[in-house]
Amino acid sequence: MSGYLSVLDKFEKKPHENPAIGIILCKDMNKAFVDFVIRDYSKPMGVATYKTSKDMSDKLKKALPDIDDLKKLLGTDE
Repeated sequence: MSGYLSVLDKFEKKPHENPAIGIILCKDMNKAFVDFVIRDYSKPMGVATYKTSKDMSDKLKKALPDIDDLKKLLGTDE
């Protein structure tokens, strides 16, 4: 990850932007894996679990906007 962040900062980061941070998304929390990944790492990093839409409850799915409405809201409606 360090290599990706270095390239991002060198070639993509704008002068007004802060340095990039790494985010590791884990389907399941595995402390041993996370400890291994971040060992000897000195840049800011976030670690989080996530759920895909098929893992969401029906209540949460109903609370989210329809994909077409979301595209319109974001101005990406094609």
